[in-house]
Amino acid sequence: MARSWRGPILVAERTPSDGSEASALVKRYRRALILGAVSLLLAVTGTYAAVSHLALPRQLPPTERARLEEIAKNSFASTRVQFEPYPVRPEIWEYLLDHPEFATHVTRALKLARYRIWHNGSEMWVEDGWGVKGRFTFVHKEQGIRIMYARGQFEQKVLPEIQGQAVATLEYSFRSVEGGQTVVVTVASGFVQVDNQVLNALGKIAAPMVQAKADKEVGYLLRTFARVTKAIDEDPAKVYQLVSERPDVPRGDLEGFRRVLRLP
Repeated sequence: MARSWRGPILVAERTPSDGSEASALVKRYRRALILGAVSLLLAVTGTYAAVSHLALPRQLPPTERARLEEIAKNSFASTRVQFEPYPVRPEIWEYLLDHPEFATHVTRALKLARYRIWHNGSEMWVEDGWGVKGRFTFVHKEQGIRIMYARGQFEQKVLPEIQGQAVATLEYSFRSVEGGQTVVVTVASGFVQVDNQVLNALGKIAAPMVQAKADKEVGYLLRTFARVTKAIDEDPAKVYQLVSERPDVPRGDLEGFRRVLRLP
């Protein structure tokens, strides 16, 4: 079960080393964690909640299922974010979803996000531009759901590097609304397991920062998708031109993007 950041803060009993440098260091970590959690929480918007259960499709291989369930069961924090529906062209939305490296070229060309995804052999790597970096894979794909496994680290100035692994799911559905439009409904969930001994030792004191970071990352990703979709809807030709001007954009993906945009 993921630890809930809403639970009571546990205060360690005093020991003979309370006046030592180690005790002072722990106190500084506590203050930094609390301040970091507050600042991150203030930046979060949307509908967020901790998650207690990871729903996996039946057809997932047993070894993969066991790995993902272990992460969820022993997760340090979890998140579930539901984003409000917004208009889309399904074929464009799913094209970007299934071409994550190319999608980050689109977000960077539009100056909407600092995400960068690249291939290194058979692995995909991601960097969010704000301290998170790691590798990830899609472990399951089908209409309406994507499941990802990731391992990486979060680097910031006030604390040691936080390493860990995570499992994330993105559920989506397209719906027709009045006026002939199609909207997409998205729900993203994630479970984060950390390897950092200091954070695990601090327990619930550290949980708010990891919880808030998970909430913020998921919410930011969904908002970015919505903003990209809006920019494409307003002027697809301009978006294509901006992306095509990037020297390192994958040309095959760019051609596929032109086709789904129905540009000449």
